[in-house]
Formats: sequence, C-alpha cells, structure tokens
Amino acid sequence: MTDIKLNSVSRRGILGAFAATALVAAPTYTNAFGLLKGAGDIRRIRMYSGRTGESMDTIYWIEGEYIPEVIKEINHFMRDWRTDEVVRMDMRTIDIMAASHRLMDVSEPYMLLSGYRSPKTNAMLRSRSRGVAKNSLHMVGKAADLRLQSRSVSQMAKAAAACASGGVGKYSRSNFVHMDCGPVRSWGG
Repeated sequence: MTDIKLNSVSRRGILGAFAATALVAAPTYTNAFGLLKGAGDIRRIRMYSGRTGESMDTIYWIEGEYIPEVIKEINHFMRDWRTDEVVRMDMRTIDIMAASHRLMDVSEPYMLLSGYRSPKTNAMLRSRSRGVAKNSLHMVGKAADLRLQSRSVSQMAKAAAACASGGVGKYSRSNFVHMDCGPVRSWGG
C-alpha cells in the first residue's frame, strides 16, 4: 500500500486515527482486536468444510482495512451449504475466530460445521435438536460452529472467551464450539 503524505500527515496515520476511534466506539471488540495486534498488520483465517470439501487459508485484513474480494470469498465459504444461500458475514465474528485461533497457537485450520444458516435450514435443525436456537445468530451471519482436532472443546472455548467479544457455546458431546459477535455470554458443557 502506498503511503501518501498530505501536509505531513500520512494516509496510514489517518487510517490509524480512524481505527483508534472505531475501537473506542466499539469497546466490546477491543479484546479481540487487541489479541490480533500481535499478528502485525494482517489478519488471517484458516478453515475447511467437510460438507463441501472446500478449504480456505487467507489474509482478509491488511494495514487497517478488510480486503473486499477476500470478504466475498469468506461469505461464499461460510454459506448455507444445504441451500447454497450466501449472506454477508459479520466480520466481528471472523475477527473473534482469528483471535481465538491465534491464542491457541495452532496451524491446523478450523473445521467449519456451520456458518450462515437460512431460516429454512435453522428450522429443520431445530426440529431435530433442542440445542438450536429459534432466533439463531447463524441466520444473520453472526455465528460459526467450529472444531479443531488438536484442541479440546474446553481449550477452544477458553480461547474464544478470552476475547470477551461475543457468545461462546461449548458442545462437548458433539465436539464443537459456537462463536458469535452477539452479547458476551457463555453456555454449555
């Protein structure tokens, strides 16, 4: 990225000021963003889907800016695979996932079990399980259900909870963790 100087104020400096303002304006996500700071000026997400056979290992944020083309790829990757519907995922959830992944110090990609869910898919899953919320944040692109082979559900949940930036659900029997950018809360065992 080019650093254009305007009256001794650089573009990077202006972006930094806006980023600082955004963090003050959204204090709920300060912890997740702070944990990502150690990654330098990049944010990276690694995932694969056993349902579709797709995988992703990508940098989605550089020097204070999300990369629009990559965000589109993430949205497509996290689509409802049953209906092939795509929505714009809330990037705060992706940031929480990336920060948690970094905290666990793993190179293994997440296995994505569920990202976006259409209302039709959510209703079908709800009819089969008591653990599916009627007004799930999955239906608005704000949640993900994830698994790692190399980390336990408890380890994953602790990493996500350390971000103090959203909801963390432990589903030990099914071996996955739910992460979302809704209110800070936790559940499950």
